[in-house]
Amino acid sequence: MEKIRCLIIGGGPAGYTAAVYASRSSLAPVLYEGMEPGGQLTTTTVVENYPGFKDGVDANELMNQMRAQAQRFGADIRRGSVTKADLSQRPFRITVDGEHEIEAETLIIATGATAKYLGLPSETRFRGAGVSACATCDGFFYRRKDVAVVGGGDSACEEATYLAGLCNKVYMIVRRDVFRASKAMQERVFATPNIEILWNCNTQEVLGDENGVTGVRLIRKNGEVFDIKVDGFFLGIGHHPNAELFAPWVQTDENGYIITEGKTTKTNVEGVFAAGDVQDPKYRQAITAAASGCRAALDAERFLLEKMNQ
Repeated sequence: MEKIRCLIIGGGPAGYTAAVYASRSSLAPVLYEGMEPGGQLTTTTVVENYPGFKDGVDANELMNQMRAQAQRFGADIRRGSVTKADLSQRPFRITVDGEHEIEAETLIIATGATAKYLGLPSETRFRGAGVSACATCDGFFYRRKDVAVVGGGDSACEEATYLAGLCNKVYMIVRRDVFRASKAMQERVFATPNIEILWNCNTQEVLGDENGVTGVRLIRKNGEVFDIKVDGFFLGIGHHPNAELFAPWVQTDENGYIITEGKTTKTNVEGVFAAGDVQDPKYRQAITAAASGCRAALDAERFLLEKMNQ
């Protein structure tokens, strides 16, 4: 059985940054990237709001650079997915790809959160070419254009009001005749003149061509089918934190996000830390994920030092 001082699970901004800091702290970290190296960020194209790149940066290139930086400092970055975990005692027992067993003195969970999609083939086809699940990430590209937002909860209302400050017009596609959002969020939407709400509507298909999204085909509850012309199609139906594997031991909130202690990345399990979107239902940005990865590595280093001195 392989023994590791610091095991990092997840290959997004949080995981790679944790690997940079853990390597520089001589923790000899091992990072498993999972099924999606680079994380959710790689589903977009150009990242405009990451500091240090005045003209923006290609999302995959940003992740490749983070990965290479961690490797330069000695991080052992591996392909593979954690399939089993036992956090009942230290060292923690982790199984990778159903066969490789590891004992880890500390564990940093940076498995992220997956955006919820409708499941349409056309939605998949235009992902990154007009279809997005992050208005604050991609909204800038649709300045003075028309866009659509799917959803009727707080997430959708927040996305729509953000986009309304950038875009010419925002359609909200709501499958019922009422919002699920809080009253305060509803009032913000109703008070925004360039948001048009399409009640009792479901998305049948995202329309587009070789240049990207051109519109959306909708169906009303009464069976009427009609198209709207938009340049962007945003999902506002929530995210799913990738924490199920650890939920038997690590405390989560009602939506499945890992709960951390105060301003630290500590979980309720001593020696287990959480970073990035798996513990962040609010911001979900590359920069905040990277920052929490830094904090997680520093927390893990301090934890190990305290154990050594006991």
